[in-house]
Amino acid sequence: MRLTALAELESRTVSNMAKVLIQQGIQRYEQEQSSVVSAPSLASTEGFRSALEAQQPRRLRGAPRRLRLYRPS
Repeated sequence: MRLTALAELESRTVSNMAKVLIQQGIQRYEQEQSSVVSAPSLASTEGFRSALEAQQPRRLRGAPRRLRLYRPS
């Protein structure tokens, strides 16, 4: 009954509304999983960034070299 009411509010068929709700649930689940996984990688990213910032800047030697990109004809 709740699915039918939601479908009528959104002007959808019941089967289409069910698909939409399933997709939203899957997206919410994937977002929760990615936030759990991204927390440790965020700490490692910060560590990497601070290590790079601690390094002394190095001067490049010589003029920049040009790269030639060959396109297949």
